[in-house]
Amino acid sequence: MAEHNQLGIKGEKIASNFLQNIGYQVVENNWREKKFEIDIIAIDKNELVFIEVKTRSSSVFGEPEEAVTLKKQKHLIEGADYYMNEKEIDLECRFDVISIIHHKNQNTINHFINAFYPEV
Repeated sequence: MAEHNQLGIKGEKIASNFLQNIGYQVVENNWREKKFEIDIIAIDKNELVFIEVKTRSSSVFGEPEEAVTLKKQKHLIEGADYYMNEKEIDLECRFDVISIIHHKNQNTINHFINAFYPEV
């Protein structure tokens, strides 16, 4: 497995633990269906939260969260809609981004709550 893939998997585990430590109930890790993939799906109070995790070993080429482009946001929104319809979930939802710099076993974690919104 490529090193960047291993870093991504490690980042998702770090993010999942982080979320559980702050009281989120993680219901899905690395959910995939058809063409959709969502890193983490969790419940925070009464909201279903779809979380994109971006992990880098440094910020030399920009902050990890900058990789969540408009195209990626639209794809996540479509995936969330598919997930909620398939599971027949009737909760408010939101989209968060967790940005992780993992360097020499040290983690810098930034959690962006309501990082973007679906267009209505």
